[in-house]
Amino acid sequence: MLTQEQAVEIKVLMRHGASIREIARELGCSRNTIRRYLREPAAEQYSPRAARPTKLDPYKDYLLERIEAARPHWIPGVVLLREIQEHGYDGGVTQLKEFLRLQRHTEPEPVVRFETAPGKQMQADFTHIRRGRDPLIAFVATLGYSRASWVRFTNNERADTL
Repeated sequence: MLTQEQAVEIKVLMRHGASIREIARELGCSRNTIRRYLREPAAEQYSPRAARPTKLDPYKDYLLERIEAARPHWIPGVVLLREIQEHGYDGGVTQLKEFLRLQRHTEPEPVVRFETAPGKQMQADFTHIRRGRDPLIAFVATLGYSRASWVRFTNNERADTL
């Protein structure tokens, strides 16, 4: 298998008019390899590996049923391990935990927007822009209804400045 860089080099040299023999000599591979990379675009890509069988494979359907039956709650891996060991599973907990990690779908909680009537709410806070001997602080106020912001820069956070 050639690297992706070599596969691209084959195509570039061919566009520049080099023969298959010249390309093979320059890249140090056979002419048949050059022909295959020019003829088959899929030759440049690795195919995915086939999954190796595990001791857990016969129990996956049972585990998926248990996971679905318990939704939205989650059954701990050690509990499921105990259950499939009763059915004859003699593998370890690591395979089971890896399988369960792939099955766990955590859906984000919906964002609830806090709405207010016009003129009823404003949020205000100070934020530090520059610290040190000569600080720069911004006072930011945002209206709840329109989300309009107002900013005033200052060098302190005292109440009389507010």
